[in-house]
Amino acid sequence: MTTPFLLPPHPDTAGGTPRRVGVELEFADLDAPSAATAVRDLYGGVIDVIDPHRCAVRGTRLGDFTVELDMRSAHPAKTGAPPPGSAPGKADALLDALRPLWGNIGSLVMPFEVAAPPVPIAQMEELEALIHSLRRRGAAGTEASPLFAFGLHFNPEVAREDAGYILDHLKAFLILAPWLRSEIRIDPTRRLTGFIAAFPADYALKVVDPAYRPDLGGLIDDYLAANPTRNRELDLFPLFAHLDPDRLFAKVTDPHVRSRPTFHYRLPNARLGDPSWSLATEWNRWVAVEELADDRERLDRLGADYRAFAARKALGDWAEEARRRVAAPRAG
Repeated sequence: MTTPFLLPPHPDTAGGTPRRVGVELEFADLDAPSAATAVRDLYGGVIDVIDPHRCAVRGTRLGDFTVELDMRSAHPAKTGAPPPGSAPGKADALLDALRPLWGNIGSLVMPFEVAAPPVPIAQMEELEALIHSLRRRGAAGTEASPLFAFGLHFNPEVAREDAGYILDHLKAFLILAPWLRSEIRIDPTRRLTGFIAAFPADYALKVVDPAYRPDLGGLIDDYLAANPTRNRELDLFPLFAHLDPDRLFAKVTDPHVRSRPTFHYRLPNARLGDPSWSLATEWNRWVAVEELADDRERLDRLGADYRAFAARKALGDWAEEARRRVAAPRAG
């Protein structure tokens, strides 16, 4: 039985357009041209082989896809004018000649990633077919090797851009994070890499306090002081880069940060080898976050309970409490 994709409480933006979601999926054992072919066969378009480990599929009925090895040194630098006073030399040519070889070696442990264009939430079910196609073609997921720390990332467009809306979603995520980790069964290798590190406990306790209600500038400043890295389960750097780039980039120099009006939810595993695993299951867990964020009374009550629970015992035990208090009533 196919799992349906749930709609969040606010499926439209403040401007009245349907919210869109970008999806990024990591995998191994299938090269970029083969994965690009899977995309084209499902959604149409034209494959552009940019280099041996990077392809684009342009003009599909959903938009433009990219498929690439997640290893910067495997790809030539993007074309463009060289910096003033510089010129390509023999060393540059040699490096570019070696990049395909580095990519071949790196692909043994580094993931390929397919990045789908942002699609309306109502069309997300169309991406489920890509999971099945990649699986049939031999793509391997997180569970295939202890070396594979592969993830699935959702980038849901925000419904509003005010501090209250963003803060409520951060509060809801912090309250539900132990439950989410338990449900997803985070791969041990992914935990060790640090790319999806949990928020510091003292920061979580501060934010879930019902009395914590900063303005947008205060929210960003507090976030950066406690989380000077994009390596969080819920990465707000892209959203903050969109809302207040000067404030963010005064303290952040990471070249990977791109401005996007989205939450960057990076917690789920990419379990391509598990036939029971689906995009819908992981998306619906995110919708639970949005549902809690939309209920201020319940959000504040659970925030106070979370703080009281932490004063008595380890927050690791909160997962079961959250399952009982939030997940079960929602399913009923």
